[in-house]
Order: sequence, then C-alpha cells, then structure tokens
Amino acid sequence: MSSDRLSPLLDALGQACRTCYGDRLVALAVFGSWARGAATPSSDLDVLIVAEPLPRGRFKRLDEFTAVERATEDSRARVWPAAAHPVELSPVFKTPAELRAGSPLYLDMTLWRIVLHDRDGLLERHLAALAGRMAELGSRRAESKGGAYWDYKPTIVPGEVVEL
Repeated sequence: MSSDRLSPLLDALGQACRTCYGDRLVALAVFGSWARGAATPSSDLDVLIVAEPLPRGRFKRLDEFTAVERATEDSRARVWPAAAHPVELSPVFKTPAELRAGSPLYLDMTLWRIVLHDRDGLLERHLAALAGRMAELGSRRAESKGGAYWDYKPTIVPGEVVEL
C-alpha cells in the first residue's frame, strides 16, 4: 500500500474523528495490517479511538461512530478503486481508564501503529511502558502457520505469574 493512496484516507479519518469527538478525543491510531504495511483490498482498517467521556456500551459507541463512517466513505472507496466496496472501518473504543486497564490488542501496537492524534502523549506513553515491560520479560512475537502469537516470557516456570 503506497502512502499516496493511504494518506488521504488517514487525513479524512483524523478530521472526521476530530469533528465527531471534538475535545473528547484523546488519541486516535490505526493498527493491524494497515500499520504493518500488509493491507489488501479485503483488509478492514483497525482504528483505536480513545475518548472521554464515551457512551456506555458498544452499540451506543458504534452509533456515535456512524458520523465518522459517513464522513470517510468517499476516501475509503478511493483506496482500492477496483474493489467492490469501500474499506471497512473496525473501531475499538476506549476511555483513558479502559486504555490503562490493558488489552492484548496493544501488544502488536508496540511494534506497529500509525498515530493520528495523541493529546498529551497518553497513547505513546502507554505503549512505551508496555514495550518496556515486554522487553524486561523477553517477550517475543512468534509467527505460526495460522498467524502470530506473543510469548510473554520465554523463560517462564510452572506456577509463575506473569503480569504485563
């Protein structure tokens, strides 16, 4: 994926999220295959939105995000002009407290991410701290036939508790 085809979509996404969430937007990042540079016409665009406050419940958060989907539809359709449909957005919504609580999806983000907005550096600090802890443990990402997985601590012994 060339940056000249991706940049307009990222610009549109950033603007749409700033418009939708306004001052509530804390961080915005793209992760997954797009951040790794491995996106194909069938890839969805994984988006992390950190905002405060957010509505309670996933469906209410998705309802609010509909404005972003509408505002980016033309840009999403132009990324792969020959594709049958625009790039699908796959949003993950977190408040700052939910971000700090952790999630396995942040593991790959320590390696690959495209940060479009990060008020006060909250997301980058969180990911840097996680990457530091993973380095202490010797964590490594291993490729397998079905994809990839994280080995949090290769030297773990039975009964040992590992916290990231």
